[in-house]
Amino acid sequence: MIQVQEALERVLSLVNPTGIESVPLRQAAGRVLAEPVSARLTQPPFAASAMDGYAIREGDHHAGRVLTVIGEAAAGRGYYGTISAGQAVRIFTGAPVPEGGERVVLQEDVAREGDRITLGPRLEEGRHIRAAGQDFAAGDRIDAPRRIGHKDIALLAAMNVPEVSVRRRPVVAFLSTGDELVMPGEEPGPDQIVASNALALAALAEAEGAEARVLPIAKDTVASLRFALSLAEDADMIVTIGGASVGDHDLVGKVLAELGMEQAFWKIAMRPGKPLLAGRLGNTAIIGLPGNPVSSVVCGHIFMAPAIRAMLGLRDPAPVPMRATLAERVDPNGPRAHYMRAVVTPRDGMPEIRALPRQDSALLSVLAQANALLIRPVGDPARASGETVDYIPI
Repeated sequence: MIQVQEALERVLSLVNPTGIESVPLRQAAGRVLAEPVSARLTQPPFAASAMDGYAIREGDHHAGRVLTVIGEAAAGRGYYGTISAGQAVRIFTGAPVPEGGERVVLQEDVAREGDRITLGPRLEEGRHIRAAGQDFAAGDRIDAPRRIGHKDIALLAAMNVPEVSVRRRPVVAFLSTGDELVMPGEEPGPDQIVASNALALAALAEAEGAEARVLPIAKDTVASLRFALSLAEDADMIVTIGGASVGDHDLVGKVLAELGMEQAFWKIAMRPGKPLLAGRLGNTAIIGLPGNPVSSVVCGHIFMAPAIRAMLGLRDPAPVPMRATLAERVDPNGPRAHYMRAVVTPRDGMPEIRALPRQDSALLSVLAQANALLIRPVGDPARASGETVDYIPI
């Protein structure tokens, strides 16, 4: 058995960044920017009013000063004359400040009669003018790689960028194996259960930015496994679920070896998830996950999700542990790293974490309650309530 960190490094060595494609900005949310983008214009392109009020000269900014209103400027419709001493231009938020305008007096700080305004006794010090280029200037860059969120979409649109270069979504194929499995909605036989792992892992893969394909369940025969694997020949990664152990009906490793897989490792010092398999079949990365539902999903977070992030070209794809204080004592850990299902609760300062009482790797109801994996290193001693520990959000 190898340690978790070494197994993760070997998994990441099996994958390469996907190719680059161009997509319209409307379709870019959630994608990973592959090439830097430069602003095509300056924002704002002119000095703009930040408030509704009156644009005036600095020298006229005195309580009681009476000024003549000579025009109006609105967003999208500027005033193109010049403001001289003793003059003002009615101006609205976002409108260009006319030449000569050096500050904007708020409309509530003046009294107006006809074309004259009188500045009131309460005058703010702020100029209420947004300088040209205050947000960004033409040529300013957004660097890659970067996962594009809704705020990035807003910035890119304002930069007048209609399309961006992104990494192609890696195709991840999921293959559940076992005579005991049926798909959700089917009626299980007396010795069968409903398959859940592939759907959970596919959802996790899609959340990371992959294109997920759920293949038909393979029976515990060489022919069935070979046929199912043939359906995923164009995938960037194949994730098998179950059948990677050493039982008489665990044929995944045997069939993959016959097909020419170069094995990176088999079995890791981790629970849940000891019988983990990884390798490469041609240009396709292979991850063989355990069949127990919780083991499968936990290993998906620790190994599959980072591999997808690496294929998307993201830097530092490995999970980043966070810190929390224990709400309750935990027993000493054994010779395998333990990723305990746990609940993290925000607190003033450092959050608090509590390991859930049942850690059986078949209990999906417990996994559904968890929002974190409490990391217990190999040989970690008992930990008391209040001690600081590492965890991974899930």
